[in-house]
Amino acid sequence: MIEKNLSQGEMAKLLNVNQTTISQWLMMKKKPNYDSILTIYKVFGITPNELFDID
Repeated sequence: MIEKNLSQGEMAKLLNVNQTTISQWLMMKKKPNYDSILTIYKVFGITPNELFDID
């Protein structure tokens, strides 16, 4: 979100979830499900390692 300069609302629209879901992910109250993680990879063109900041 930071690199793309996206708000929680904008991120939610891109991932087809609601803003509350994004907020809960960021506050570690919930974890994204498998389908949401796959959507993140596709929408942002990143790998799992990039998403989870793994070298």
